[in-house]
Amino acid sequence: MTKTIATIQTENGWKYVQQLCKHWSHKLTVDLGDHTGTVTFDQAKAVMTCDEAGLTVTIEAENEDLLERYKGVVASHLDRFAFREAPLPFEWKAA
Repeated sequence: MTKTIATIQTENGWKYVQQLCKHWSHKLTVDLGDHTGTVTFDQAKAVMTCDEAGLTVTIEAENEDLLERYKGVVASHLDRFAFREAPLPFEWKAA
């Protein structure tokens, strides 16, 4: 397994997490908790946490190729919901 993390400064992180989890809940396993959202894909898992200052996204996948793919999937979907702030400044780092 390989893992990456990005922290994005936004005051609307919780709003975006809720919207994204609701969007994906129709097709994927989603767990929405207290300022945390977890989305389980077939070959990866995304965990999003937020506070007043920002949103932290952690993605874990089976290999590097899948990790790259899901980084794009999660970032593009978050940008759709954050259209007033998009594109969000994702700076992915190995976790």
